[in-house]
Amino acid sequence: MSREPRKAALIFIFITVLVDVIGLGIIIPVVPSLIMHLTGEGISDAALYGGALMFVYASTQFLFAPVIGSLSDRFGRRPVILISLFGFGINYILLGLAPSIFWLFAARLVSGITGASFTTASAYIADISTPEKKAQNFGLIGAAFGMGFIIGPVIGGLLGEYGPRIPFFAAAAITLLNFLYGLFVLPESLSPDNRRDFDIKRANPLGSLKQIRKFPAIAGLVGVFFLVYLAQHATQSTWTYYTMEKFSWDEKMVGISLGVVGFFVAIVQGGLTRVVIPKIGEVKSVYLGLTFSALGFMGFAFSPTGLIMLSMILPYCLGGFAGPALQGIISNQVPDNQQGELQGALTSLVSFTAIFGPPLMTNLFSYFTSGTSPIEFPGAPFFTASILIITALIFAIKALSGKPVTAEG
Repeated sequence: MSREPRKAALIFIFITVLVDVIGLGIIIPVVPSLIMHLTGEGISDAALYGGALMFVYASTQFLFAPVIGSLSDRFGRRPVILISLFGFGINYILLGLAPSIFWLFAARLVSGITGASFTTASAYIADISTPEKKAQNFGLIGAAFGMGFIIGPVIGGLLGEYGPRIPFFAAAAITLLNFLYGLFVLPESLSPDNRRDFDIKRANPLGSLKQIRKFPAIAGLVGVFFLVYLAQHATQSTWTYYTMEKFSWDEKMVGISLGVVGFFVAIVQGGLTRVVIPKIGEVKSVYLGLTFSALGFMGFAFSPTGLIMLSMILPYCLGGFAGPALQGIISNQVPDNQQGELQGALTSLVSFTAIFGPPLMTNLFSYFTSGTSPIEFPGAPFFTASILIITALIFAIKALSGKPVTAEG
């Protein structure tokens, strides 16, 4: 693919992921309220339900992500992305109509099966990127996440004032519009020559993870990937519950705070990564990002006021250097016709962390806010996340010691 079509394709995939994340972000501020409305429970127990919902989503995606990744290696990225977007749209409609907590679980099951847009978007970027540009271009997905979380939670927080169900229908409309956008403008990135036959033995979580063991650099970084994404569930699973409990924030303020997170994520991954990673290299970027991430999580855990909590967002978001650099290192070890399988395997690994992450973090939050613990410490999930990141940094230094810096300018 020549330079101009490649640039246009990056814009297409950026917008696709951006709109998808806006849909996800819209519902975050109102999920606790909807759970409490459907169950009649308080926020500590609502957090447990929230963790269980994420468990269902992650377990299903863990099983299906390698299948989706392998199907994209066989049939191309475009149809898989479109089917995924349509499935997400249906999921939001089901969530908005849910008359009971059971419907919420059924909807998360649907979204877990079809949740392939991010997996395939990563494979799409790998298809159209030169080896030296992969880490920078993977940062675009992070930037799309950041911008989506600027727009989505703010909209969700504002719409949530009119009822906990309204944001779900707004998310459905945005996601289905994204589906229509992709239907007409998203080009295919995987040429027929680079496709491979579908193999069910490789299209399963254990099979795909076994395949990437063929590449020593990837096998050595699996532990780092696992710990980093396990730690992220402190934010994903408990931010809303934590800030509502400790700082008495409402849905609007939660939405604004997540918008601030998204703003800095967009700056770091959409701008700074494209300067820092080529300047200092991928390996040093991993070390730098993990250090900032550990500091950010520790700051969240012990923030005494909402203002200090907001100030800790900056070091937390500077941790975003690590992800694109790590993904670039891994992707450069794999041939073109296995990028979909690789991204499916990495998504399965991320989903595997989400099987344990949300229950771990929400149970920590629930226990340390329930009144039965020896101390009240709602920041326990963030403290745990900081320890996990420090451990990941130690593993990364061990795995990457002596590795050439592949993205120096």
